[in-house]
Amino acid sequence: MATKQFNAKVEIGDPELTTHEEQALLQNHLAATQRLNYHFKNVVARSMMRLSTDYLNRHTKIVGIENLRHFKGGAIITSNHFNPLENTAIRKMVQKVRHRRLYIVSQPTNLKMTGFIGFMMNYDDILPIGHGMNYMGRTFPNLLASKLQQGNFVLIYPEQEMWFNYRKPRPPKRGAYYYAAKLKQPILSCFVTMTAEPKMDNDEFQQIQYTVHILPVIYPDPAKSVAANSEAMMAQDYRQKVRAYEQAYGVKMTADFQPEDIAGWRGSDQS
Repeated sequence: MATKQFNAKVEIGDPELTTHEEQALLQNHLAATQRLNYHFKNVVARSMMRLSTDYLNRHTKIVGIENLRHFKGGAIITSNHFNPLENTAIRKMVQKVRHRRLYIVSQPTNLKMTGFIGFMMNYDDILPIGHGMNYMGRTFPNLLASKLQQGNFVLIYPEQEMWFNYRKPRPPKRGAYYYAAKLKQPILSCFVTMTAEPKMDNDEFQQIQYTVHILPVIYPDPAKSVAANSEAMMAQDYRQKVRAYEQAYGVKMTADFQPEDIAGWRGSDQS
């Protein structure tokens, strides 16, 4: 916190890929999506994810639906990133407000996972990002544009790295807003708050109930350049998330770290 590295990786154990390995992984994944058996497995994965979403979010609350009363078309969803399963809360919101497909932007290393999680990462609606200039400058924007133009939602975590059960909104990186500005698509701004329940989840954490806050939709200004739009949209989104944090928790936003910033942690003096 003292170094202001709010987008730093704090989780360990992720596989590391060379440039060649990443390129090969992305090419193989894109090729696989064109095969018939992929579409069958995609239907299976989506069905399994819907069941999991309903179960994991049976107590999740959704507020701010009025902000989408007149909304039509696709959008890039931004939300805070604090748990491997918190995207199911966003999925639940999408199911509630509109029965559309939700694509999630994901690191390519997730494609190397095995077992059930690996199956879901490879066959659910995932849009992998990479580091190659050609892929991120041409392939990924085309994939993103096609999903948005079909009226779908795409979830991008502008905080980049996951900080487990961290309550505060972290300053975003510009990527999501650059693509929104470039593709002339809105940002569907969301913020998920956490309430610790009395029941224990494990030795270190209590169980958590989520509340998804749907914030005002942010539209690009046609009079501004892509660069100016992306900066303005990013700033507005962060302001909205800070306001949602302060209203939900009843505290002022600060950059300092306190144990209670980790929701449900037994080491905290406040749950």
